[in-house]
Amino acid sequence: MSTRVRVGALAAALVLLAGAAGCSDSGDKSDRGSAPARADGGGPADGRQPAWKRCEAPVKAHGSEAQRPGDRWQCASLPVPLDHGDPSRGTVDIALVRAKAKGPGKRIGSLLFNFGGPGGSGVAGLPLSAAQFSTLNSQYDLVSFDPRGVADSSAVVCRDSERTEEAHRIDQTPDTAAEESTYLATARAFGAGCAERSGRILPHVGTENAARDMDLIRGALGDEKLHYLGFSYGTELGAVYAHLFPARVGRLVLDGVVDPTADFVGGARNQVMGFQRALENYFEDRGIGAKEGTEQVVRLLERVDRSPLPTDSGRTLTEGLALTGIILPLYSEDSWPQLTKALKAAEDGDGTDLLTLADAYNNRDSEGEYSPQDHAQRAISCADSKGRVTAKEVRDRHLADFTGVSPVFGPYLAWDLAGWCADWPVPGTWDAPDVSAKGAAPILVVGTTGDSATPYEGARRMADELGEGVGVLLTNEGDTHGAYGTSECTTEVIDDYLLKGAIPEDGRTCSA
Repeated sequence: MSTRVRVGALAAALVLLAGAAGCSDSGDKSDRGSAPARADGGGPADGRQPAWKRCEAPVKAHGSEAQRPGDRWQCASLPVPLDHGDPSRGTVDIALVRAKAKGPGKRIGSLLFNFGGPGGSGVAGLPLSAAQFSTLNSQYDLVSFDPRGVADSSAVVCRDSERTEEAHRIDQTPDTAAEESTYLATARAFGAGCAERSGRILPHVGTENAARDMDLIRGALGDEKLHYLGFSYGTELGAVYAHLFPARVGRLVLDGVVDPTADFVGGARNQVMGFQRALENYFEDRGIGAKEGTEQVVRLLERVDRSPLPTDSGRTLTEGLALTGIILPLYSEDSWPQLTKALKAAEDGDGTDLLTLADAYNNRDSEGEYSPQDHAQRAISCADSKGRVTAKEVRDRHLADFTGVSPVFGPYLAWDLAGWCADWPVPGTWDAPDVSAKGAAPILVVGTTGDSATPYEGARRMADELGEGVGVLLTNEGDTHGAYGTSECTTEVIDDYLLKGAIPEDGRTCSA
């Protein structure tokens, strides 16, 4: 279990907390046939388009709350090279979903979405959240996809639900040699399971491959330029696309921005800082001092570590699950009341509410089955990053540093450094991605001041790294992970950019 770089793709969990709805009117069900996409990004090799048809019920890999979308949603698949460097090695099918532009106004083209993760299903996520994109749907076909290794696009699967349940219950912040040994053995077993069950796709699930897939999707949709709205990890994916294909950048929005300059350790440290900041904002909003509130949570976690709490389900709430339950509502201030309720119950000895939140975050359904979304998350992250950290390095270098930033989240994410890509069967690609995009059209970079998972500082760095005249920074004041739909001002600026091409002044701020 890990929170590392889970910077989006929380559709199922947020449905539990806040609710979401899709559209249900009828749409075009034409089936035109499909063909492998060309390696040059020009679309299918013989000119045919994806075979759009009525979507079927989502598979388990989409997440426990995934629902069959309404009639106006169409699904298709696009074959792309398994290995972009050697197309002769065969193809992998990329699952697509779309809702055609409904007017009023002239259709601009397709707007491609990625909701983050990495590992989140766009095929499930877009219909669930489509109501908030209704204005954009007036002139864009709304389109999303399952990136390679995710859900219907050859999902990476590494272990069954029984083993996942066991992994969530081991000590995530080992205090003894025996606990450390169990923790690291579980991490190594996860990687070995990925290689055994998903060995064909595993070396090819990195972000650069997904960006090249996006260019093939763009061509197959018939668009000369890519119009894109990426959230969380989707900002990194969009920025890598811009680096690879600057001349094909249309209107790109990066919202809830991953710091492109952070390496493996730096990215985790950023999250420690972001979650601690969000926790302090939560306590201050409730009239409790940040220091006092932090100490209260530390004491609770220490108590749960010593003696897990009972729950109504008969399962117990461990320290790791308690921390996960605290993390989820920190993604949005709208969910802070749920955190208050869960913390109060836990202080009174009942872990039910925190366990419910943790299960939502971990994609565990009511029958005890887990979606493999987390498997894809880890596989993509480890295929990208060269970072491989030993337990000794955690003890000697990172544990004290991370704990100093946050005594709540620091120990957990410090140990996660050692467990995340331990003995990973595939080498990483980069220390940090190159997102320079000289010659690209202006890209709108949106950072939220109280963002827990992707701290605001990363947005400024992304705008700078994209290059002068390319990265345009918009600051959203608030306490949410991502800005679109949470602020009237910010949403209006993004809509004007996507619908009218109106580029805001670099450095503009939308106040809460």
